[in-house]
Amino acid sequence: MPLSRERIIEAALHIADTQGLRRLTMRRLGDALQVEAMAIYHHLPRGKEALMDALAEHVTAVHVEPGSTWQETAKAWCRASRELLRDHPGVLALALTKPPKGATAVAIREQTEQLTDAGLPGAAEAVRALRAFVFGSVAVEVQQSGWADPEVDEWVRRDERADVDFERGLEALLKGLET
Repeated sequence: MPLSRERIIEAALHIADTQGLRRLTMRRLGDALQVEAMAIYHHLPRGKEALMDALAEHVTAVHVEPGSTWQETAKAWCRASRELLRDHPGVLALALTKPPKGATAVAIREQTEQLTDAGLPGAAEAVRALRAFVFGSVAVEVQQSGWADPEVDEWVRRDERADVDFERGLEALLKGLET
C-alpha cells in the first residue's frame, strides 16, 4: 500500500490514541508505516509541526447538512464534533490548543454561514460558544474516563451519564443563544 497523507494521519492517530501524543515520534510513525521516517516528510514537508496541524484539523474539521432550523443545524454540528473528538482522545490536546487553520477554518466559516442563513443573529459568537461547550465537555469526559491514567486498564469509552449531561448542556446553551 503506497504511503499517503491519509495513511500517515491514520497511523499517527492510532499511536496517539493508544499510546498518547508524547509517544508519537516520526521514527515510531515510520516504524508503524514500515517506511523510513524521512519518507513521511515527502507528504508533510514541515515534519512534526505539519503532522500536529494535520491531526488537529482531522478531528476539528466537521461538516453537516443544514437542518430545518438553526437549532437543528447547531445540534448536528455539536454532536458530530463531539463524536469525532471522542473517537480520538489522543489528539484532544492538539484540538484544544492549535489555532483553527485549513479545513477547520473552512468548517467554522461554513457553520457560521449556515446559522446566519437559518436566521440566527450573532452566529459567529454562537459558533465560538458552541465550540467551547463541545471542547470543554469532551475534555471533562476524557478526563473522567481514565483514558490518560496509566493505572487504568480499561478506560470507559462511552458513558451514558456523559451523553445525558451533554444533551442537557446543549439544550441550555441553545436556549441561551435564542435570547
